[in-house]
Amino acid sequence: MIGGYDVKRVLVVQGSRAEIMYLDLYKGLKLKPDDLTSYDSPLVGFDGKVVIPKGQIKLLVQARSEIAEVNFIVVDAYSPYTAIVARPWLLAMGVVSFSLHLKVKYPSSDQVRAQLPPQEKEKLIMFFRKNIDVFAWNFYEAPGVDPSSICHHLNVNPTVILKKQPLWRSSKEHSEAVKEEVIKLKQMVTIKEVFFLYPE
Repeated sequence: MIGGYDVKRVLVVQGSRAEIMYLDLYKGLKLKPDDLTSYDSPLVGFDGKVVIPKGQIKLLVQARSEIAEVNFIVVDAYSPYTAIVARPWLLAMGVVSFSLHLKVKYPSSDQVRAQLPPQEKEKLIMFFRKNIDVFAWNFYEAPGVDPSSICHHLNVNPTVILKKQPLWRSSKEHSEAVKEEVIKLKQMVTIKEVFFLYPE
């Protein structure tokens, strides 16, 4: 539930800090423009386009019996989702995101389905809560992973003649965000720099 209403198609993104609400949902919750506070920083969408937010609003989000306050950035853009909750919400709720099943798991008593005696069940729940910080929320927190376990590569046809693409300029904010991300990835030895001269 968001703002006291049942909401469907909410995306959980564990690698982001930005929590987004799309304008259709904002209007559907019967919220007014006056309810927004100022938020001036532009956002870069999944399609690479820069979006100027309408503002920001703080709402209660409830999942099962757990409730957390979320600062949603409201944007007017197309999305198959109504909202996006991210890492701050995951940490506040004490939940773990399972990308394989597209679900989140709660370390609470009603989620432990194993046939355990009550004392052991309680110990297991306490163990999950105590060790919530050991989960790697993104790849920056899991250095040293062998690339042979998973590695992306480009399926390039060596017989195709390469062509230089037209120059595409990003916004200043987007460029700085990309630069910071590249620096982090290089420090983690997740990527390495390769120099290649494209033909004109």
